[in-house]
Amino acid sequence: MTATGTSPGQAIAPGTAPAPGIRLTAPAPGWSIDADVVVVGSGVAGLTAALRCAAAGRRTVVVTKARLDDGSTRWAQGGIAAALGDGDTPEQHLADTLVAGAGLCDEPAVRALVTEGPDAVHRLIAAGARFDTAPGSDEIALTREGGHHRRRIIHAGGDATGAEVSRALVEAVRDAGLRTIENALVLDLLTDADGNASGVTLHVMGEGQHDGVGAVHAPAVVLATGGMGQVFSATTNPPVSTGDGVALALRAGAEVSDLEFVQFHPTVLYLGPDAEGQQPLISEAVRGEGAHLVDADGTRFMVGQHELAELAPRDIVAKAITRQAHEQGVDHMYLDARHFGAEMWEHRFPTILAACRAHGIDPVTEPIPVAPAAHHASGGVRTDLQGRTTVPGLYACGEVACTGVHGANRLASNSLLEGLVFAERIAEDIAAHPVRQPGEHRLPAGSPVPLLPPEARFEIQRIMTRGAGVLRSEASLAEASVALNRMTERVRTESDEGKAAEPGVEAWEATNLLLVARVLVASAGRREETRGCHWREDHPDRDDASWQRHALTTHRPPHTLVHRATDTADFPATQPETEPNP
Repeated sequence: MTATGTSPGQAIAPGTAPAPGIRLTAPAPGWSIDADVVVVGSGVAGLTAALRCAAAGRRTVVVTKARLDDGSTRWAQGGIAAALGDGDTPEQHLADTLVAGAGLCDEPAVRALVTEGPDAVHRLIAAGARFDTAPGSDEIALTREGGHHRRRIIHAGGDATGAEVSRALVEAVRDAGLRTIENALVLDLLTDADGNASGVTLHVMGEGQHDGVGAVHAPAVVLATGGMGQVFSATTNPPVSTGDGVALALRAGAEVSDLEFVQFHPTVLYLGPDAEGQQPLISEAVRGEGAHLVDADGTRFMVGQHELAELAPRDIVAKAITRQAHEQGVDHMYLDARHFGAEMWEHRFPTILAACRAHGIDPVTEPIPVAPAAHHASGGVRTDLQGRTTVPGLYACGEVACTGVHGANRLASNSLLEGLVFAERIAEDIAAHPVRQPGEHRLPAGSPVPLLPPEARFEIQRIMTRGAGVLRSEASLAEASVALNRMTERVRTESDEGKAAEPGVEAWEATNLLLVARVLVASAGRREETRGCHWREDHPDRDDASWQRHALTTHRPPHTLVHRATDTADFPATQPETEPNP
């Protein structure tokens, strides 16, 4: 691996024609490093892919937007779902996943997840992750969450599973001596003369060996950038979850799928009608251990609505909370777990207990006010079973990807497992082929995308929360579309007048959010049915005849979104099968 301190522009091969696609307004790269693989993201998916690629002998660089241990994984409370318990089988896990996915799961992808998942978990344990065990035993403790008919959720630290997984993988990456670039926002994809991925441009935020805009040149690019929850006002996602990977893929010409399926976690600590940003999550595992959803009078309203009551799939619980709140003219419901007692709260859910008490609520003595908030994107950059996107050399895994596993609604605790399994599959595919040597590293052609001012982020969030939240309609989505298009036109006009925002992290993030929001709203407007976590009040029924298919979107220069749908619930291939896959 080499590093070069070049003058601006020399990181891109001189004299080469620009690639198709579009790019952000940004300075030319002023430095570059070379690698075989660049992994963008430091959650469970990114670090697993990086470790496996490095173990296969590939020179691997990890790029992460914050610190190495600040990815979305560390916020995961519940755990990892896998068929590890007595009497449980991958087939049962598959059945629960397909039900939750509401007819849009890709069954081969789900089968890969549930059959390869147990071994992937054991490899994670071998890498140093420590999970809770049953009292007086060395057996891993298992709990149950919504949509699961069996106890198959492993957890760590009671309710700090993500933090433990992140700790173990970060430690393994450091022990392996992998090259990492922290505090770096990825900007755009580089390609070679044949249109294959050849690296990324990125901006390092003033710390570390490099500063400013540079490039990592690599023939394999793995997007593991996490989610896009910051497109809404209230979310469980950290501030860094601004859809950067999806936006990069769209600008590069890659296909994204099913962005309308944003899962709203039903039980997020309610902090008032004006609360914005990252909100404390009340893990589904609390309901798995026997907590009840109640209204202000203490009446359980999930009983009779679904066979699993409070443990119904998340979309059903989120809709029930929203409906009950609307009917009663309030903003939230309550989660009652007072019967746990202080000892259980302190040992099983210490993180949640501390978060509630920090906001003046004691779950030991009072019900917890809860309301749905944006949590997980089931859609994303479309991939095949090897994690390959529609751009050769560009892979995606974790929440940024749409592997087909989640369908219209993610089954609880499948996300960390998906990150493990598909990251390993990507590494296997990369290792199965010789390292390609791109001769050129080209930025996309055309005029750069003008940037929004940083404060536009909050305008986008308010538009999306009003128009594309838990409850949607033709009118609300149309209003959101008009508002987003107005923002798009305004920034173009300001750019023509020389008034566009200056390049910088907050402006790039706001611009990414606008692109992701436009695709989400367009896809939600086209899907005239209610399915999974997409709830249209003007089309309250599921319509398999018309909509048991996937929404596909690409971005064409200069500003056109092209939408289409698959003919069936099956995904088409992402790339021609010209080479054998493992």
